[in-house]
Amino acid sequence: MLAGQFTSRRVIELVEVAEPRLTDASPPGSIVFQPEMTCLCGSDLPFFDGHFEGHEIKYPQPAGMSLHEMVGTVVDTNGSQWAAGTRVLAVPERQHGLFERFILSERRAIALDNRLTDEVALMAQPFGTVVWALKKLPNMIGRDAVVLGLGPIGQMFVAGLRNMGARKIIGIDPISDRTCIAKKMGATDTVCSTGAEAVERVREILGGELPEIVIEAVGHKAQAFNDAVRLVRPHGEILYFGVPPAPVNGIELKDAMLKNAVIRTSLHPDFEETFPLAMQWLAEGRVDLGPLLTHRFALAEIQQAFDLFRDRQDGAIKVLVEFPSLRR
Repeated sequence: MLAGQFTSRRVIELVEVAEPRLTDASPPGSIVFQPEMTCLCGSDLPFFDGHFEGHEIKYPQPAGMSLHEMVGTVVDTNGSQWAAGTRVLAVPERQHGLFERFILSERRAIALDNRLTDEVALMAQPFGTVVWALKKLPNMIGRDAVVLGLGPIGQMFVAGLRNMGARKIIGIDPISDRTCIAKKMGATDTVCSTGAEAVERVREILGGELPEIVIEAVGHKAQAFNDAVRLVRPHGEILYFGVPPAPVNGIELKDAMLKNAVIRTSLHPDFEETFPLAMQWLAEGRVDLGPLLTHRFALAEIQQAFDLFRDRQDGAIKVLVEFPSLRR
């Protein structure tokens, strides 16, 4: 069977690997999962680009790196949660899921909702990480918020804040195409700028004030913590969602302290409540993430998919990849 492998910087190849099989030595509660559709994420790009958490990546990377947002079918199990043939959303450990089939714990899968297409059901994984973060915010009814970074996750934060009753939702990104999509996702205002200019524009929108809540959703390739500090009002809150490069230099923590700002972080949602809740929101139409699904490739075109996603070509937001096992 096929697996993806980063063989050198920004080069991914499909290679032959052994078929996974459950044995007597397999941990109880394991499944063999067969992906049918997946979606690229910003957290896959450090492995593609050659830099992860401040360190140079060594190539070739292990086969199977890097995917973690996928829907497909359970083809075998030694557990009791899923029967063979059940279609689920699955999240492999450590993003090690670029295989035609692989083994994972049955607890790292959730049921699909038959009201959703596979494409939209797939969004319950990234949106679940957003819902997990939003649960950490105060009551948002009547509050003003800024979302820094309008990639896929930032767009989902905009949609979530709209649902939570925020008064002003200001999306900030230097790419104009992304500010246009943010309007569709529920932003009341957008700013196509960065730094001091963005702060001034936000003050204009809010009548001279700054927002109570700032969400940093830039992540991985560049951190915008200092911009978040400049944007938040005194005694406001910063939700630092974007995973920064490590180590991070130049963080202006004292400026945040002078504002008495609350700083929250968010990682690793639970599979028992949060991912199913995200699936429910999508199935009930509380949020529409359809506008984020911009491109689609076959597994054989995985190199083109990564290139387009990495370089933000052609308005790319969410880039889908179809496995040969996909049932039309």
